Amino acid sequence: MDFETAAQYSDRQQSHALAISQSGSIVFERYAEGYSREKPHALYSGTKSFWGVTALKAQEDGLLSLDEPVAKTFDSWLDDERKARVTIRELLQLTSGFGFGGLGSAVPTFEKALAMPLKNEPGRVFTYGGIPLQVFGAVLQRKLTSSELTPHDYLEARVLDPIGMRVASWRKLADGSQPLPTGAFVAASEWLKYGAYVCNAADLQPCFDGSSINPKYGLGFWLAPSFEPAYGKIAYASGAAGQVMYIIPSQKTVVVRFGASKSFNHQTFLMRLLGAATSARKRSR
Repeated sequence: MDFETAAQYSDRQQSHALAISQSGSIVFERYAEGYSREKPHALYSGTKSFWGVTALKAQEDGLLSLDEPVAKTFDSWLDDERKARVTIRELLQLTSGFGFGGLGSAVPTFEKALAMPLKNEPGRVFTYGGIPLQVFGAVLQRKLTSSELTPHDYLEARVLDPIGMRVASWRKLADGSQPLPTGAFVAASEWLKYGAYVCNAADLQPCFDGSSINPKYGLGFWLAPSFEPAYGKIAYASGAAGQVMYIIPSQKTVVVRFGASKSFNHQTFLMRLLGAATSARKRSR
């Protein structure tokens, strides 16, 4: 891996932080003035990466099944023929049929998300947005009623606390709830912990399985199939302005990058990081 070449590209794209760990130990890091390993940074839509993992833990705990319909929890959805068929997996894979929206400052509350109409047939179209994650939050909130936990409480208790990871703060919506598709502020060192956990946990591999509609998106993670088979599956959590966490299980490597560039390109960064080795392997065949 060529850390320096990747870092140079990141620097040209208004980098705030770049930190790389292998087998749980930081092997490379570079920070812009005013930033550090421990300074929290907005993840924006990188926050989505928490919820496929959380859903798998909830399934393990018997709270839900990924393939159960949302209507099992909210029977009002039975009145809509299309909504009646939407599953939790489709919410997480962004193939549930909701239209684009629900991002940034436009994230709806759980109640409003549940009331929004579908634009497409469930399981037919991939549409990036925040509404499906808010519906998943509503489902998980209802499943947790007896424990009096919020989805974020459950995430912390079931995933973050056991690995010693700390989210510095969360955004809040107008009703006081915390959104699921965005809103986490996390230090580079803390996101590396999360990445190492996901990278090494065999039971979380379903997060890296794309749908038939979009093989490049799993459960909250984007997939980079162009680097297979040289490096196996590469997954990444991505947020606006170049916030990203790459997970490369075959190399036990996690890369966290924060920045402020609308032109940061994942493929270009990965080519800088992996391209030389990938090209060499292709030439040797």
